[in-house]
Amino acid sequence: MTNYKCLTSFILLFPFFMLSQYETQRFELISSFDNIEIRYYPSSMMIKYDGGKDSSSGFGSLFRYISGSNDLNQKISMTTPVHMRKTENKTTMEFVLPAEIKAKTAPIPSNSSLELYESKAQHYAAIKYGGYTNLEKEIRLSEELISKLKLNNIVVNGESRVLVYNSPYRFINRSNEIIIPIIY
Repeated sequence: MTNYKCLTSFILLFPFFMLSQYETQRFELISSFDNIEIRYYPSSMMIKYDGGKDSSSGFGSLFRYISGSNDLNQKISMTTPVHMRKTENKTTMEFVLPAEIKAKTAPIPSNSSLELYESKAQHYAAIKYGGYTNLEKEIRLSEELISKLKLNNIVVNGESRVLVYNSPYRFINRSNEIIIPIIY
């Protein structure tokens, strides 16, 4: 019975240990109000999959890139969050590359459907939420975020995106965010 308790404890605590092993995209918290954060994100290297209306192979294509399917056969550490954007005509998924990877040293993807680029430094407004993300939550929270920004005279400067911080296999304490670029 003792081995069973140890195994159960390991299974329950493993996701907490795994979370700390991933580098998280850096940002500076500028201010917060009414459950909204205003952040400054410096530029970072990103790898993007543009699936049009189909996002089903996005994660796999991105994961193969960081697993070594690139011109240097270089394995790259997984980071958080995964960025996702959905519109009626387009679905994209992006991985943030580790901070030590720069434009001059970033491996070129072998898959031509992936785009390697350096994001521009930008201010964003963010709202956090838990659980698994879904379209209903994303729409509701995007509308709430935009409404609160308008009430505070903050100008929206682009489309919202969803940030997912956890693997789909993590069932508890999930963390997601909606962010939207702003003029600040």
